[in-house]
Amino acid sequence: MPELCRFYGISIYMYYFDHNPPHFHVVYGEYEAVFMIDGIRLMKGNVPNRVERMVKEWGSLNIELLKENWNRCMIGEEIIKIDPLI
Repeated sequence: MPELCRFYGISIYMYYFDHNPPHFHVVYGEYEAVFMIDGIRLMKGNVPNRVERMVKEWGSLNIELLKENWNRCMIGEEIIKIDPLI
Protein backbone atom coordinates (compact mmCIF):
# COMPACT_ATOMS: atom_id res chain seq x y z
CA MET A 1 0.00 0.00 0.00
CA PRO A 2 1.86 3.10 -1.19
CA GLU A 3 2.00 6.03 1.20
CA LEU A 4 1.03 9.29 -0.50
CA CYS A 5 1.75 11.61 2.39
CA ARG A 6 2.29 11.91 6.13
CA PHE A 7 1.71 14.96 8.32
CA TYR A 8 0.78 15.64 11.97
CA GLY A 9 0.63 11.88 12.63
CA ILE A 10 -1.80 11.35 9.73
CA SER A 11 -0.77 8.77 7.12
CA ILE A 12 -2.49 8.74 3.73
CA TYR A 13 -2.39 5.72 1.42
CA MET A 14 -3.82 4.26 -1.77
CA TYR A 15 -3.96 0.58 -2.67
CA TYR A 16 -2.93 -0.77 -6.04
CA PHE A 17 -5.86 -2.13 -8.08
CA ASP A 18 -8.42 -1.02 -5.46
CA HIS A 19 -12.19 -0.89 -6.02
CA ASN A 20 -14.19 2.11 -7.20
CA PRO A 21 -15.17 4.82 -6.40
CA PRO A 22 -11.76 6.54 -6.35
CA HIS A 23 -10.67 7.02 -2.75
CA PHE A 24 -7.75 7.12 -0.33
CA HIS A 25 -7.14 5.62 3.11
CA VAL A 26 -6.28 7.58 6.24
CA VAL A 27 -4.65 6.19 9.38
CA TYR A 28 -4.30 8.28 12.52
CA GLY A 29 -3.26 6.29 15.59
CA GLU A 30 -5.98 3.72 16.19
CA TYR A 31 -8.37 5.48 13.78
CA GLU A 32 -8.88 4.45 10.17
CA ALA A 33 -11.05 6.05 7.51
CA VAL A 34 -11.62 6.12 3.78
CA PHE A 35 -12.23 9.38 1.90
CA MET A 36 -13.71 9.68 -1.57
CA ILE A 37 -11.63 11.77 -3.94
CA ASP A 38 -14.73 13.27 -5.54
CA GLY A 39 -15.74 15.99 -3.09
CA ILE A 40 -13.11 14.89 -0.53
CA ARG A 41 -15.70 13.40 1.80
CA LEU A 42 -15.63 10.70 4.44
CA MET A 43 -16.83 7.42 2.96
CA LYS A 44 -16.13 4.90 5.73
CA GLY A 45 -14.62 4.74 9.21
CA ASN A 46 -13.90 7.64 11.50
CA VAL A 47 -11.17 10.01 12.64
CA PRO A 48 -11.28 12.89 15.12
CA ASN A 49 -13.02 16.02 13.75
CA ARG A 50 -9.76 18.00 13.68
CA VAL A 51 -8.09 15.27 11.60
CA GLU A 52 -11.07 15.07 9.25
CA ARG A 53 -10.87 18.85 8.65
CA MET A 54 -7.12 18.67 7.94
CA VAL A 55 -7.53 15.71 5.55
CA LYS A 56 -10.32 17.52 3.69
CA GLU A 57 -8.20 20.67 3.39
CA TRP A 58 -5.17 18.67 2.20
CA GLY A 59 -7.30 16.70 -0.26
CA SER A 60 -8.93 19.82 -1.68
CA LEU A 61 -5.51 21.39 -2.25
CA ASN A 62 -4.25 18.24 -4.01
CA ILE A 63 -7.29 16.89 -5.82
CA GLU A 64 -5.60 16.71 -9.23
CA LEU A 65 -2.63 14.76 -7.84
CA LEU A 66 -5.02 12.44 -6.00
CA LYS A 67 -6.86 11.72 -9.25
CA GLU A 68 -3.58 11.17 -11.08
CA ASN A 69 -2.32 8.84 -8.36
CA TRP A 70 -5.60 6.89 -8.43
CA ASN A 71 -5.15 6.33 -12.16
CA ARG A 72 -1.51 5.32 -11.64
CA CYS A 73 -2.49 2.82 -8.93
CA MET A 74 -5.15 1.29 -11.16
CA ILE A 75 -2.51 0.35 -13.74
CA GLY A 76 0.19 -0.57 -11.23
CA GLU A 77 2.44 2.45 -11.76
CA GLU A 78 4.44 4.08 -9.01
CA ILE A 79 2.61 6.89 -7.20
CA ILE A 80 3.71 10.50 -6.97
CA LYS A 81 4.29 11.61 -3.37
CA ILE A 82 2.18 14.60 -2.34
CA ASP A 83 3.45 17.42 -0.11
CA PRO A 84 2.09 17.51 3.43
CA LEU A 85 -0.23 20.11 4.86
CA ILE A 86 1.87 22.68 6.70
